[in-house]
Amino acid sequence: MHDVPDASNLSTHPARPVEAVLFDFHGTLAQVEDPLTWVLAAAAACGSTLDRGKATILADRLLTAGRAGGPLPTRVPPHLAEHWADRDLYAHSHRAAYTGLAATVHTDVEGLADALYDRLLEPAGWVPYPDTEPTLRKLHEAGVKVAVVSNIAFDIRPLFASWGLDGLVDGFALSYEVGRIKPDPMIFYRACGLLGVDPERALMVGDTPADAGAVKAGCAAFIVPAADPGRPNGLSSVLSLALAGQA
Repeated sequence: MHDVPDASNLSTHPARPVEAVLFDFHGTLAQVEDPLTWVLAAAAACGSTLDRGKATILADRLLTAGRAGGPLPTRVPPHLAEHWADRDLYAHSHRAAYTGLAATVHTDVEGLADALYDRLLEPAGWVPYPDTEPTLRKLHEAGVKVAVVSNIAFDIRPLFASWGLDGLVDGFALSYEVGRIKPDPMIFYRACGLLGVDPERALMVGDTPADAGAVKAGCAAFIVPAADPGRPNGLSSVLSLALAGQA
């Protein structure tokens, strides 16, 4: 794991008027679909139909092995170590790491590891949180700029376009494009640069201490609680901070 700031040091109240809000993606704006749906859909893409009992057992094993957007694996096989270390910097490493982890789980479904990964690249493989669209829209209408800052190794812009949210986001700072991984302050500097906003006037919103790396870049930070797909995660509470003082 990467070193992260202590969560107790998070800054939760912007010292100056907020001109921009930076959002983490996974766990903040959207969540991966539930594991059972993930496995059933991937198997169907391979031409296989699994009964729910078998699919549930398989999903549990795949989660233990390591799923993108899920818990970290308990063990990374030596042959995947380099790809795992580089997974958020290079698309080929991200795919190799997660298909390699899935391949450690025995299954009779040919091509399942790749199908599971391909599901991650599709809008259907994600569930935006209920407050995502209204929160982004209210910020947009108030003239507050928005960027998405994510440790990720594939382009998520098509997902936002599919959900009709692309017009509400002004920029994307993605680790594989920037070459830096949160909590490195440089990725937050890049996001602020894309928006033309000083870090001191930006608020970073995320769900992990890694997002608090923004504090070292001069931004304020606000952490939302973890929530299952489709369940509210308190994202709308960002508005009281970002729009404070506005009429």
